[in-house]
Amino acid sequence: MDYRTDLALERLAQTQVREGITEHKRGEHFRITEIHIADDESGKPLGKGKGCYITLEGQSLSRFASDFEGMAAELAAELSLLIPAEGCVLVAGLGNQDITPDALGPRTMAGVLATRHLKRELAQEDEEFLKNLRPVSAIAGGVLGQTGMESAELLLAICDRIKPCAVIAVDALACSSLGRLGTTVQISDTGIAPGSGVANHRLALTSQSFGIPVIGLGVPTVIGMRTIAEDLTGRRAKSGLPDMMVTPRDVDRLISQAAHLLACSINLALHPKLDYADICTLMA
Repeated sequence: MDYRTDLALERLAQTQVREGITEHKRGEHFRITEIHIADDESGKPLGKGKGCYITLEGQSLSRFASDFEGMAAELAAELSLLIPAEGCVLVAGLGNQDITPDALGPRTMAGVLATRHLKRELAQEDEEFLKNLRPVSAIAGGVLGQTGMESAELLLAICDRIKPCAVIAVDALACSSLGRLGTTVQISDTGIAPGSGVANHRLALTSQSFGIPVIGLGVPTVIGMRTIAEDLTGRRAKSGLPDMMVTPRDVDRLISQAAHLLACSINLALHPKLDYADICTLMA
């Protein structure tokens, strides 16, 4: 089935299958839906594997929210559920920095606090402060057309060298509903398949291939034109018609705001002994 979306919540809505799938609702600053798929067989109708998919729906991320701090804290709390309690974490920004709708990953990395080197560099300066920082590495390695390497190949090589306990992979996603474009965040413990929502499949980043937890994190920044037509008319488009991916006209602001939110949340999740004010100071 051609889903044209990366969101497990949308795929679930497109099928009538519920066996082996459970949903939990919660949230204060976001409407949060946590979907558990019991096994790979149960996830086949959705095109998703066994695991946990957490969707946070809110207002447009292209506008600065009055409750931004609360949103960042709530997103960090959800992300923390999937991250090992201790050990170095590698945060990877997937996507092309030069193409705005695909630049969410690299832009997010600009705000992630890379701390793995600090205990060695600052060991004699502020030991108490260093105790509050978890070792974190951050990388935005570009895309296959720029480097000649799949993102998965590059990250596997890095993991072999630095031995992280987990990878957080940040990427722009595709959705199939206009209402979720630029308003939704998805977290999953099943990794991420770059480009899958726009039929540009690359090697997937999964816990099976990496041997450690791989957490996927992203925001929908594109939607198919055919999908828009179907969403507005309620009718299935004729097969074989040409399609194109479109993005909001304020995508520059969307990427900037969404990247800032994701970076804040990642930092809060990885350094729980620091509060929001501390994180903002260090990101400045």
